[in-house]
Amino acid sequence: MPVPELRTLSHFTLADLEGIRVLLRGGSVVDWHRLNFADESEAEAFVRAQEIDPADPADLARVTEVKESAIEYLKRHFDFPVPKPVAKKDLVGLLMLASSKGHRQICACAILKVMHIVHHLEARELLFLLPTADEEVFQWVEQKVYRVMAGALANDFPILEFIGGRKHKDSLYTKLLSKPEVSASQIYDKVRFRIVTRSADDVFPVLNYVQRSLVPFNFVLPGQSTNTLLRFHSYCESQPALAKLVPNLQLPLDVEDGLSAIDNRFTAPSYRIVHFIADVPVRVPDKVLEAAPPATTKLGHTIFVQTEFQVLDRQTDESNESGDASHRAYKERQKLAVVHRLKVGRYTKT
Repeated sequence: MPVPELRTLSHFTLADLEGIRVLLRGGSVVDWHRLNFADESEAEAFVRAQEIDPADPADLARVTEVKESAIEYLKRHFDFPVPKPVAKKDLVGLLMLASSKGHRQICACAILKVMHIVHHLEARELLFLLPTADEEVFQWVEQKVYRVMAGALANDFPILEFIGGRKHKDSLYTKLLSKPEVSASQIYDKVRFRIVTRSADDVFPVLNYVQRSLVPFNFVLPGQSTNTLLRFHSYCESQPALAKLVPNLQLPLDVEDGLSAIDNRFTAPSYRIVHFIADVPVRVPDKVLEAAPPATTKLGHTIFVQTEFQVLDRQTDESNESGDASHRAYKERQKLAVVHRLKVGRYTKT
């Protein structure tokens, strides 16, 4: 598969900017009221990034099943009228309708939102039924991310450092012991990747590349993003190419007027990062599907693996690694909390 180009800010589309916005905010596309694909080629690229091949009959059949499930749900519970011309559209056609105006646009958006949920739930069921361990699943997502990022590095994209890996078990133990409110099911960074760009102005283009090749914007995990690096509104207004797109954004700009609050009490206030969790779509190898129970045959071939991404620029990275914001200082604060909890327990003042 060819490597998607690195788009400069001057080549950003409205869809590109909306995608980055929802990533930085940790929002959900289910709350959107329209899409913004300019043409079918852009919509088709979005489909391919989700491990769906528009030329594969099996993929098309799977998409049709999900679409029909969504339409039946809307009719069954809400008596939602779906015009036949809308119901007959393929996925690319629905995406283009959702990017237009009028009643059919509203219908297409509603269908796509329910399809998104149906697809997620059935992919989750598929993962549970597969005869495979977490270790193998993590290898699949690592292979995909390494392949995509190798293409970026080979094409001299403005990336100074790319590091991937899994959280060590001792780190998982420490995290669970240091945060009483967190359970094992809420640990989203078992697989994680870190990207350092050459400059702050390379962050948006690199995030856009990640979204177009690895994590389509609809797979960003809502409520799990932290942006302490760039003020979205101010940055867009400072870039003429982005400022032209701002009036067409679908949510008010005051939705994210400042930076995210740091939600980790062990992180220094001076620490700067773009951090998000995403459901990375991964195509299950055929040999694994062939060995799976018969119940998986109607669940497609794609699973989602929750993966952490960290993106920042070189100057910020150097600043983060000095003083109170350093990783070493973070770990020390975390360990002190664990020791206190093990020896004394947790005391909450009432």
